[in-house]
Amino acid sequence: MLKDSEQYEIYEKARKRTKQKKRLYFHFILFLVGSVFFVVLNKIIKYKPELDWFVWAIFIWLFVLTIHIINVFVINRFFGKEWIRIQTENLIKKHQKKLDNLEKSLEKKGVFTPDNSDNSKEEINS
Repeated sequence: MLKDSEQYEIYEKARKRTKQKKRLYFHFILFLVGSVFFVVLNKIIKYKPELDWFVWAIFIWLFVLTIHIINVFVINRFFGKEWIRIQTENLIKKHQKKLDNLEKSLEKKGVFTPDNSDNSKEEINS
């Protein structure tokens, strides 16, 4: 059975992910409505009809929407907070392993003893 903190963490992840998707879907709906508005403004209301500026406006907005889609479905999935946490833990383990190996090699050479390390830490803190 999962602990309460683990269940809460899972719930929070799901809630945040749902919010991300909800914002993306809202952005998509807004894009559709805005695109229709640009076309109506340019072609029917005849705001600067000599240019087809609505095409550029729609393409720029489509580019921004595409970045939003990539951010939600690609980048956050593969490089989200969970990925950062795992990578940080892996680096900490790797660093700790290097420190342990260095301590062992120094102990073999007689330069370092575990008792001396505690005293030197106390001297530094004083």
